[in-house]
Amino acid sequence: MNYDWMESPVGDLLIAADEGAVRMIAFREGRHSGKVAEGWAEGGTLVAEARRQLDEYFEGRRRRFDLPLAPSGTPFQLRAWKALQEIPYGATRSYGEQARAMGQPRAVRAVGAANGRNPIAIVVPCHRVIGGDGGLTGYGGGLDVKRFLIELEHGQMA
Repeated sequence: MNYDWMESPVGDLLIAADEGAVRMIAFREGRHSGKVAEGWAEGGTLVAEARRQLDEYFEGRRRRFDLPLAPSGTPFQLRAWKALQEIPYGATRSYGEQARAMGQPRAVRAVGAANGRNPIAIVVPCHRVIGGDGGLTGYGGGLDVKRFLIELEHGQMA
């Protein structure tokens, strides 16, 4: 596994990828903070490409990521994370809307739990999922980061 730490407007991000796909983009701080495992090597072509695309995203020049992704999770989690990738840039959905889009309208809590375990932050945009009342709800990077990302995508950043 290759990795690098990236400074970003939302704090340090750990990017990890093998030769074929990005496996993790995690915050240094927070509920599921990223940790470098023994044997990982710094650098790598795919890690550098992910870093470049994230820089473009934060600069407002990228709306879609073009990276091979291979998150590790249960079949339900993988479906939930795939549904996240279908939420357009600048849009938000409620957990209920995501559950309905997955064909499991009663699985709202399971969707929330799956989103909370998303190992590829920002690129798999769990920040675009909000509460049914339109309010911000939990986010691995913290609610301030979630608010920043939503505002960035809405073009409301100063």
